[in-house]
Amino acid sequence: MMMCFLVMFFLGNMIFVSKHKHLLIVLLSLEFIVLSIYLMMVFYFMMLNYNMYMLMVFLVFSVCEGALGLSILVSMIRTYGNDYFQSYNLLW
Repeated sequence: MMMCFLVMFFLGNMIFVSKHKHLLIVLLSLEFIVLSIYLMMVFYFMMLNYNMYMLMVFLVFSVCEGALGLSILVSMIRTYGNDYFQSYNLLW
């Protein structure tokens, strides 16, 4: 079971590293990594019979991270018209 979560985590990392042309794909891979970490934490806490309060804190931070990424994506599309990283200059 833990091996499945590790495969999910490394698959998300490989997508994050290899598909870096679009911001939307990068954000989706980050959410996939966060989901795999959340599932690992659920499995680990259930194995140890630990309190699930930390999972709620983790979910709050992951939702804030997702909302921040989505707002950056919307502002980038409004400014530049697309989500390509190569279409604008960062030193501008």
